[in-house]
Amino acid sequence: MTEIERKYLLKPGNTWQPVVDGIEIRQGYLTVDSERSVRVRIAGEKAFLTIKGKITGISRPEMEYEIPVSDAEIILGMCINSIIEKIRYKIRLNSHIWEVDVFKGENNGLIIAEVELENESQQFEIPDWIGEEVTSDRRFYNSYLSQNPYSKWN
Repeated sequence: MTEIERKYLLKPGNTWQPVVDGIEIRQGYLTVDSERSVRVRIAGEKAFLTIKGKITGISRPEMEYEIPVSDAEIILGMCINSIIEKIRYKIRLNSHIWEVDVFKGENNGLIIAEVELENESQQFEIPDWIGEEVTSDRRFYNSYLSQNPYSKWN
């Protein structure tokens, strides 16, 4: 499978507020380099092991497998760097679903919105609360944030 997504910050003084319940996410990385990342994630009552390949443009190969939550808890203890903690809100806007991640823990204060696309040139509506695009800024990828938490950027 190929993941194609665009990432954005919210506008300063953003007007976005959650109108749906979010899901608690904890995730960590077993390996991170320019060619691949291997992640474990617990999202609510489910857990996943995800392998992502090298980014080309805004696309990269991604394989995700559901695993038992008990296994994911053990794997989280094996992860390198910091564990990412966030609440994810899914918002449908026309034919797209926006995922808004409100980070907690060492990345508290960071909010990132992303939208997955079927192809890199696909058109989509941008909500009025969306600000700067950060798709190509690796600092806003979770794998980077696990190594360099947002709270330590200044």
